[in-house]
Amino acid sequence: MGKGRLEAFSDGVIAVIITIMVLELKAPHGTDLAALAPLAPGLLSYVLSFVYVGIYWNNHHHMLQAAQHIDGRVLWANLHLLFWLSLVPFTTGWVGENPAAAIPTAVYGGVFLMAGFAWLLLQDALVKRNGADSLLARAVGRDLKGKLSALLYASAILLAFFKAWIADVLYVLVALIWFVPDQRFERSIDPIRD
Repeated sequence: MGKGRLEAFSDGVIAVIITIMVLELKAPHGTDLAALAPLAPGLLSYVLSFVYVGIYWNNHHHMLQAAQHIDGRVLWANLHLLFWLSLVPFTTGWVGENPAAAIPTAVYGGVFLMAGFAWLLLQDALVKRNGADSLLARAVGRDLKGKLSALLYASAILLAFFKAWIADVLYVLVALIWFVPDQRFERSIDPIRD
């Protein structure tokens, strides 16, 4: 089975997720900059979520470039990832309207924690399909960034019940860790660039 359809489908779903997020933004009632102030939490949650979805899209593209083969297990693992990402518009809107509330902040992190777990399952399925000696397997390595991200998400979810803003800082930190595309996959495809 070719990976082109998987990538095209995933690209389409991610584009819809971003579209839904932006449609949730409400226009201000006034015409001056002060009218934006009440909308700031929603705008900030949108920006962070947009960055997260962009990170997933970018790294998904790079990981599939490093893979040569896919199978049914990979297809289901990919759908699992897309399921969690499809919840991002909901949690973005909820935390944007309730920025200091513990449960929306924790659920926001919970969705990204589960998306990270789904990513690891997709990565594992691709490595199993492509082989332990594949370029993809070598690129994945020990995946320290993935493990650190899971730890930070779990910490943020717990901290949301004490101070939501601390959880928010950790969510931004995870995004910053991943903001630069994962170079492991790039290096596996084009070792001359090193």
